[in-house]
Amino acid sequence: MSRLSPVNQARWARFRRNRRGYWSLWIFAILFTLSLFSELLANDRPLIVHFQDRWYFPVAVDYSESDFGGPLATRADYQDPWLRQQLASGWTLWAPVRFGANAINYATTSPFPSPPSAQNWLGTDANGGDVLARILYGTRISLLFGLMLTLSSSVIGVLAGAVQGYYGGKVDLWGQRFIEVWSGMPTLFLIILLSSVVQPGFWWLLAITVLFGWMSLVGVVRAEFLRTRNFDYIRAAQALGVSDRAIMWRHMLPNAMVATLTFLPFILCGSITTLTSLDFLGFGLPLGSPSLGELLLQGKNNLQAPWLGITAFFSLAILLSLLIFIGEAVRDAFDPGKAV
Repeated sequence: MSRLSPVNQARWARFRRNRRGYWSLWIFAILFTLSLFSELLANDRPLIVHFQDRWYFPVAVDYSESDFGGPLATRADYQDPWLRQQLASGWTLWAPVRFGANAINYATTSPFPSPPSAQNWLGTDANGGDVLARILYGTRISLLFGLMLTLSSSVIGVLAGAVQGYYGGKVDLWGQRFIEVWSGMPTLFLIILLSSVVQPGFWWLLAITVLFGWMSLVGVVRAEFLRTRNFDYIRAAQALGVSDRAIMWRHMLPNAMVATLTFLPFILCGSITTLTSLDFLGFGLPLGSPSLGELLLQGKNNLQAPWLGITAFFSLAILLSLLIFIGEAVRDAFDPGKAV
């Protein structure tokens, strides 16, 4: 905190005074960290195995059955009762949830989707996958997708708004006309068309959504640059021969970032919702990928299994609520009126 400027120290103090936003930030950070280590929390492979005086790390390395005394050189299936009996003679460290993102519980006695039990704490989905494991992996994919989309679209939007606001004139005029036309493109319809030609994937969806979603910050940054470009210190820098790039980066962008940072949590919230909506409609990640939207779709298609819809709803509601609370706290922290 001592390295922060007095202004930023006051902003951080205002952020901490917003207890709801402050604790939401901590809870969100914990959930995000846990999702990053999903393989250590939910995995159908053991984390560490000590068998016949040798150490194995199945979570990171593929082993065959012959490595554990089996007759075949095929990949080890750690859900196989025979292999589990073999490993029982040694020492095995399992993840708290013994199912991965695409693991199927063949040992259940209930038809899929099965209700919550000691094996599957939140039940299984219609394909036999563990709901808790798929939520962990799906949350990680959603957060990483949202963060990448927010960062990429923000960089493009800030750059476009800065160029329009600083130069003005025809640059601003043609830029605004292009944004008006581009924002009117039917994004969902184009994704549906492209999905029939290209197999949707994580990076493909990210590229398409960035291509049509970078305009959220253009108006805010453009307005800030239009306001500050006529200030005396900007005109003085121009008269001294300072390059346009240096003026925009050093003198004008910090002012625009104040308004930009207040929007980032809300943009992240919208990015996560975008991926969830595409997965729910069937135009998102490839079939079988862990996704909150896919779990919502299964809840809709299996009303006789209410734990699917309830779990997906609360997972999304908690995640998005935390982001909204953080965004409100950031907005109050950067609000000059709150300093009084």
